[in-house]
Amino acid sequence: MNSNQSLHTFHIPVMGLAFTIDSPIRVAHFGIDSVISITDDELIEKMRAFYSAKFQVPYEEISNKIDDFRASRITHYLNLVDQIVKEKFENFKTELIESKMALENYIAMLPNQSEIKARLLRFAEDSNGHKEDLKRFIEEYLSPGAIDVNIMTKVDKDNYTKNDPLPVEYNDAHAALRGFANSNVTSSVVLSAGMNPRLYSYIEQFKDFFPDADGQLKKKIILKVSDFRSAMIQGNFLAKKGLWVSEYRIESGLNCGGHAFATDGLLLGPILEEFKQKKNQLIQSAQELMEKALVQKQMTIPTVSLPLKITAQGGVGTAEEHEFLLDNYNLEAVGWGSPFLLVPEATSVDDETRALLAKSKESDFYLSHISPLGIPFNTVKGTSNEQLKQQRIQENKAGSSCPKKLLALGKEYDPKGMCTASKKYQDIKLEELDGKKELLSEADFNKMQTKITEKSCLCVGLANASYLENNIKIKGQDQGIVICPGPNLAYFDHEISLSDMVRHIYGNTNVMTHANRPHVFVNELKLYVDYLQRDIEEAGEFTAAQIKKWQLFKANLQEGISYYQNLFANTTFFSNATSLIQNQLLNYKGALTAIEIPTLELV
Repeated sequence: MNSNQSLHTFHIPVMGLAFTIDSPIRVAHFGIDSVISITDDELIEKMRAFYSAKFQVPYEEISNKIDDFRASRITHYLNLVDQIVKEKFENFKTELIESKMALENYIAMLPNQSEIKARLLRFAEDSNGHKEDLKRFIEEYLSPGAIDVNIMTKVDKDNYTKNDPLPVEYNDAHAALRGFANSNVTSSVVLSAGMNPRLYSYIEQFKDFFPDADGQLKKKIILKVSDFRSAMIQGNFLAKKGLWVSEYRIESGLNCGGHAFATDGLLLGPILEEFKQKKNQLIQSAQELMEKALVQKQMTIPTVSLPLKITAQGGVGTAEEHEFLLDNYNLEAVGWGSPFLLVPEATSVDDETRALLAKSKESDFYLSHISPLGIPFNTVKGTSNEQLKQQRIQENKAGSSCPKKLLALGKEYDPKGMCTASKKYQDIKLEELDGKKELLSEADFNKMQTKITEKSCLCVGLANASYLENNIKIKGQDQGIVICPGPNLAYFDHEISLSDMVRHIYGNTNVMTHANRPHVFVNELKLYVDYLQRDIEEAGEFTAAQIKKWQLFKANLQEGISYYQNLFANTTFFSNATSLIQNQLLNYKGALTAIEIPTLELV
């Protein structure tokens, strides 16, 4: 029994800007790991004010007029969260010792195979009530869940003092990293959305990311990746700087919440298989490079090998799937995201939006083009943001006032950057389009107009849920709520308690009433087949490079189907559903075969 090992075999990934902004305060005392987005420092400062008042902690506002306010806000908020989590954990330990009911309720939430659960059960059943023994056991083996943070690496806008550019370390992602690095928390930064070499190099500035002689890291690096090649490239890049990646968090390209980074048709199962087969290669390559770099830097070389975790997330919905991923691919944990949006004890969502999510069906969840980043974005029909956006379009007032400018990354019309969801940008684009009106058919004109105006203000829309939930005043233009669940949420249809959701994950209850939910791998396959079909249909004109990409995409999907057919023919998991899964695989194989890849006509 390892007292340093995570108690749970799941974590709650980052969701939006606000939905997990305070999740550690809500769930960390139960030993549950969760991830805070540190993109929006304005929201973070408002939440620091809110929780300072709630827990009677002295608060002094960090104004955006002071130097390095963004990093400072993040540091102070994380320190507050750390303080609150530690206090709640101490109180929770006392409750477990004093209350048999609290202990039994906690035991019910633990993984069935856990040694700690087995030991705590014996304490709960002990009528002699050896409180001192229980206290010693709890002190040694229980610890709070991690207060991890997320940075989207490409959301790294340049910043200015009036018209003068600030040094690169004041860029948004750089300042966020500094805010985390300077905080008291001992946890991990999850770097997502691809590689940013300049940001990765900046990590070298902070000693907490380097190991001590015992291989301990105060601050760890987690990379969210979509395939093995990407993991190897990014891991080795960091290792050459003496930095160790402690976890590769593999996320389904399409069967996830938020931005969807589709692979070239590589499916989750085959990707996990490659990580399973090549994990030692990943470790050895990085360890050699890291040790060489540490020698050059004249820094401490660990006397032990540093651990490396492989985890996965995206679309998992049943205990059987959870257990299968852990068992078959030797994973350390599985991320459960979107279902937790229906758990008020775990996530920050306003009542109206939570009710919308609960009643939404499969056809309501869709991959949209509303993100200003130009990356497909998972969302749901009927959000208040969509209603307000359409109202402005009808009134010829399309676009957002863009108060936060976190996604003002395009420099086509402004060297400081402009967001494609902003009114300023859309006015320019709509005027340009009007100038071409005579040359376009009505259908093409309308299509191009929609392409301009469909972008949503994510900076405000993804933050508003926390303001509404906590009765914090929202200033400026009304953007309503943007929410970004994965399509898997269609199979969860009511508000769920934290205890029930955790017990569902471990197979001790069932909170899902949907009888015909496809297996997580089948659901992802469907999303990829549909994605390929839609990509071809929407392409219009195509190039040789595009055709080559579609051919690779289709070939990878065909290989993935063959892998799944073999996998489900040889697994003892899902015995009751194996024939159904095989039939579904055959159906999608047929649908994929029917998709015709265009060819360039020879002239």
